[in-house]
Amino acid sequence: MEVTWDDVQRILETTKTIAVVGLSDKPDRDSYQVAAYLQQQGYRIIPVNPRAKEVLGEKAYASLRDVPEPVEVVQIFRRSEEVLPIVEDAIAVGAKVIWMQSGIVNEEAAARAEAAGLKVIMDACMRSAHRTLRASGRI
Repeated sequence: MEVTWDDVQRILETTKTIAVVGLSDKPDRDSYQVAAYLQQQGYRIIPVNPRAKEVLGEKAYASLRDVPEPVEVVQIFRRSEEVLPIVEDAIAVGAKVIWMQSGIVNEEAAARAEAAGLKVIMDACMRSAHRTLRASGRI
């Protein structure tokens, strides 16, 4: 399913909670920088990383299934071959969107998510998309 800029705009305008799978607690990592930007824009960030206790002032969880609150968007910072089980967890917790960051593509996982009714964005940076839409006055 092709995702348009209108779809991306709608996702970014309506989302409040983003679970970031693979969010590092190291400030020099892309996952940290992207999540920090999104947090500064008013999104609630939920770190999902079994090796972290806390990231960006938020309690970290070992897996999506451990998150005790609803998750709207699952942003993925893991290797492409590790995405399918994350998508299965996202479906199980009732997420609405799978967002695979730049460089992350998994067609099988995308098909599984779409079959379960989730929107899927692959190989795209959420921070860059937000900045582009903000600069154009769309959000």
